[in-house]
Amino acid sequence: MNPVIGLDISKEESHGQAFLERGNPFRGTFHFQHTRDGLANLHQVLKDVESLSKQRPLLILEATGHYQSPVVQFLEQHQYIYIVINPLISNRLRKSQLRKVKTDAADAYLLGELYYKEEFEPFKKRGVQLLNLRYLTRQYESLSKMCVQTKLQFQAVLDQVFPAYKGVFGSMYSGISLRFLSEFPTSYSVLQTDEDSLKAKMKELLTSKRGRSEDWINQRVQRLLDAAKQNPFQQTMYASHLINLKVLITLILQYQEHLTELEQNIDALAEEIEEFELIQSIPGIGHKIAATILSEIGEVDRFDHPKKLVAFAGIDPSVFASGKFTATRNRITKRGSRQLRYALLAVQCGLIRARNTRIKEFYDRKRAEGKPHKVALVACANKLVHWLYAIMKNKKTFRSA
Repeated sequence: MNPVIGLDISKEESHGQAFLERGNPFRGTFHFQHTRDGLANLHQVLKDVESLSKQRPLLILEATGHYQSPVVQFLEQHQYIYIVINPLISNRLRKSQLRKVKTDAADAYLLGELYYKEEFEPFKKRGVQLLNLRYLTRQYESLSKMCVQTKLQFQAVLDQVFPAYKGVFGSMYSGISLRFLSEFPTSYSVLQTDEDSLKAKMKELLTSKRGRSEDWINQRVQRLLDAAKQNPFQQTMYASHLINLKVLITLILQYQEHLTELEQNIDALAEEIEEFELIQSIPGIGHKIAATILSEIGEVDRFDHPKKLVAFAGIDPSVFASGKFTATRNRITKRGSRQLRYALLAVQCGLIRARNTRIKEFYDRKRAEGKPHKVALVACANKLVHWLYAIMKNKKTFRSA
């Protein structure tokens, strides 16, 4: 026998259908809550199937983000082998059915049948480590976007309160710059404070992080006084602007703190994976993008050809042909991992202008052939995927020539 259980995962509950072998379902569809009692019911079904078939069943489920976490953790704890598939695969089979049926029970049954029709790789133990890395890198991306939006709002308010402040510190978003602005948000508050008090406050705000020389402090205070005198708004008419400014400064500082902590955790987790250093051997790929690429690709053994990895990144050209018509302008499919696609295309901007002569020559050749910039960029990303596939598959560093 070859037992398998198809699981259709939903929020807080799941449906399942067990098969003893192809075409031989075991009982009917069952469902269970994502609670201790519910998972105990699932365990009982697993034991019943194992008792009848004399071997442990394998489980197959769709990738559903965080909804599958309680079930996956339960399967890991009890050492069951399971397969996680891309929903596009099961959706393709669902559309091939003559009858249009979409229910949780039908999906669980379909997943079980799909196992006998396709060849899938079981979820490997190291996949948990890669999933942890993926959750962290995606969280980092999400927080980064929120931080950028907050900075844009901050800029809009600052332009209406103290626009001349932008040149006081080298980086306006450094900790000392934001904390000092929170203490002195208007030209009036700066000019009403004597120079020694401003220096003392700056020194006080610096002690928590790192010290600075007296010359550095004197220079910043002088810049601040000059900016306050040149500022068109000596004191804002709208108290709401000052409230918003303080709130936004607090948010930016919190975002920066969380992002720093996330970055440290990402680096610590990624450094335990051999491919992390290998990927960075490609000039132009730093640790942040390397961690994202590694976490999104996961186990490279899932792909038996680099073209499948290209398709997973969604940078393969779509094809449209019907009868005698064949489209000549085809966009990329944009399927698979959006985060991997963005990482690949973002890194190209640096690679084209960086020290990676191989990608630069390839880009120039495509442009010389008359390809538009974006088409050449996607071609470079495609080339990069082939390099990544070879590096991760062979466990060898990148060769620049």
